[in-house]
Amino acid sequence: MILPDFLGPGLRAVFCGTAAGRVSAERGCYYAGPGNRFWPILHPAGIVPEPLAVGDEARLLAQGIGLTDMAKLAYGPDAAIPRAAYDPARLRDFLLRHRPRSLAFNGKNAAQRFFGTQVAYGSQPGTEIPVWVLPSTSGMARRYWDAQPWHDFGAFLKNL
Repeated sequence: MILPDFLGPGLRAVFCGTAAGRVSAERGCYYAGPGNRFWPILHPAGIVPEPLAVGDEARLLAQGIGLTDMAKLAYGPDAAIPRAAYDPARLRDFLLRHRPRSLAFNGKNAAQRFFGTQVAYGSQPGTEIPVWVLPSTSGMARRYWDAQPWHDFGAFLKNL
């Protein structure tokens, strides 16, 4: 695996990205690329009670929030990830075994690889557990950035 999963039973939420970016792969940390908004949005959106930063994966997990990616054996920009690298069955397996209380995709690409179809941002209808699709925090997706769905997800987590 490029980055280890930070997962376990009884999680409030699991964030699933597409694949590690180059900088994340080099540093061995989730969402470590310059301009990535993942760590900075967590606290303002109400997802965690205190600010966290790159390298705080264990602290995030201790707060009941896990991290994984759809492609664990490849890294780089989405366009460079081979189709065969995506493993939605692995994520489905985890969800069935450990039953987190919610799943949030960091970007549409990861969600579309999981569902096999186009998706919209926000809460997804007709899923066994609550599933959310959030705008990608990647610096490369800056033009699509909208913090509101992240705030909506934070409000949802407070009511879990």
